[in-house]
Amino acid sequence: MPLLYFDVIEGRHAGEIKTLLDTAHAAMVEAFEVPERDRYQVVKSHPAGEIVALDTGLGINRSDQLVIIHVVSRRRTRAQKERLYALLAERLRRDCGLDPADLIISLTENDDEDWSFGSGRAQFLTGELH
Repeated sequence: MPLLYFDVIEGRHAGEIKTLLDTAHAAMVEAFEVPERDRYQVVKSHPAGEIVALDTGLGINRSDQLVIIHVVSRRRTRAQKERLYALLAERLRRDCGLDPADLIISLTENDDEDWSFGSGRAQFLTGELH
């Protein structure tokens, strides 16, 4: 945990997706200080016409390389969130050639009782996880 959902426009090959996921995870480990094996990621590829991502009037031009990342996580500080956004933009540019204009990030917070990692137990509540 956190759980990351990636929405991309179809056409990326497996190596590109792997680099995207690895790079995002490294940023998550650094920004949120999660353990290396705390990795939950889901990718969904869409035809270009199935993603509409305008710029909210900010003058941002997007391309078909658009990546939307939705993060579901326990509560984090404002500083941690801002660090994550900056690291993702910087490292996805460096490692994937992704223009930061093509990166949208949304973060949804939840609480310990909102997670079960398997076996029908809420591991944060049972003390199996901290």
